Amino acid sequence: MSLEPGRLALTTLLDEVLPIALPIVGALALVIAATHAVLRVRDARAATGWVGIIVFLPFIGALLYWLLGINRVQRRAVALLRGREQRAPVIDDPSDPDSPSGLLRTVALPDLVRLIDVVTVRSLVSGNAVTPLVNGDAAYPAMLAAIANARHTITVATYIFDRDRAGMQFVAALAAAVQRGVQVRVLVDAVGARYSFPTIVRTLAARKVPVARFNPTLLPWRWTYANLRNHRKIIVVDGAIGFTGGMNFRHGHCVAELPSHPVLDLHFKVEGPVVAHMQRTFVEDWAFAKRERLEGSAWFPSLSPIPLADAREGDIRDVIARGISDGPDVDIDKLRWAILGALACAKKRVRIATPYFLPEGELIAAITTAIMRGVDVEVILSEKNNQLVAKWACEALLPGLVKAGCAIWKTLGPFDHSKVVIVDESWVLIGSTNFDPRSFRLNFEFNIECHSPELARRMHGILDVKRTGARLLTTAQLAQVGLARRLRSGVARLFLPYL
Repeated sequence: MSLEPGRLALTTLLDEVLPIALPIVGALALVIAATHAVLRVRDARAATGWVGIIVFLPFIGALLYWLLGINRVQRRAVALLRGREQRAPVIDDPSDPDSPSGLLRTVALPDLVRLIDVVTVRSLVSGNAVTPLVNGDAAYPAMLAAIANARHTITVATYIFDRDRAGMQFVAALAAAVQRGVQVRVLVDAVGARYSFPTIVRTLAARKVPVARFNPTLLPWRWTYANLRNHRKIIVVDGAIGFTGGMNFRHGHCVAELPSHPVLDLHFKVEGPVVAHMQRTFVEDWAFAKRERLEGSAWFPSLSPIPLADAREGDIRDVIARGISDGPDVDIDKLRWAILGALACAKKRVRIATPYFLPEGELIAAITTAIMRGVDVEVILSEKNNQLVAKWACEALLPGLVKAGCAIWKTLGPFDHSKVVIVDESWVLIGSTNFDPRSFRLNFEFNIECHSPELARRMHGILDVKRTGARLLTTAQLAQVGLARRLRSGVARLFLPYL
């Protein structure tokens, strides 16, 4: 059977051209992708890894880099910011105690304030109230009550929003608010939304709650190590009452109800001028996801300092605070610099509670340097962990830190997802950031730095309770770890930049 003349000519042409064209196209793809990785990937190890993949996997390597290696979120964020009206310059009156210069004179760590002034575009604000909320048993009722009393607006950003008993309580409360005429916006990370099926996004949309997914991805369902995730936890009601911390929406946080997989955590109710920083962060994320700009007094009311009189039980007032947004966009490295600055400015004591402790070289050096200066550094970790590879990699780092003099405690009982940093008796960092490369480099996070001796004392007390019954690691204990386990942890440590 002979081919038609046209098809024969095409087949002949392909047979002659493809052997020449494919190597040329492959070489061009390799050069372009490798050049882009060398010039644009900030981390040297990540750039080296991508160049290796591109070179040793022709075509496939370039395709993988194009799909996974380019930070399109940063490019879209920069495009979104282009042309936006710049913020008005801060007017600093040294005679005003609430001005930046005035507040600088009242805080215990002025050098740390100056550093964070440089890395953020926000100034410290005074007159805030912060209420620590332990586990979902305290946090969820407070959040639901605020939503039930909302009159104008509600904004919600979260990583995980499970479609379980706890999640459906929030769905009902948000839907009721919409029916009352409250303007509601809910932003759920696209990967975090997949922890339940069907996703909560469909459920919210069916209840007429405006909802969006952040940075949709084609990666597999519940892909734990997907990049560029929105890990922030923010609720703002009527622009005046905020909630932030480490807690997602899932029944496991309701520890008193004895869930099958209990998770301990800390969250915080926030009132005062710093709530505007929380709202601004949400608004930027929502504009990125939906191209809708939320402005006006309903979203950004005038916020007065919270009066010291008539303080409610549990809240701490007169807190000087500032929101710190961090992510792989225009806010990159802000949290990393803040943590490095806090370790450098500490005079007596640093306490870190985190579920994932994977400090890279510069942070290990900063911790070690603080210890050498005479600062007591303590890290509180959970014995249980829901990320095995991260746990193994952590185990490879602990011997060196313990040998340097870092006190590392492993708490028993349920997995503890709490995140807080306390420096001396005055500075507290609260929010969503874990002590790992993913939070510092690849996720979008939100934290609040708080200057308040009273809040520091309260948080020290909470960490003291968490440390009750915990196991203090010693060099003798770590030296007894078997070769197989040490080898497993060492191999896991090789993936540290990606965990």
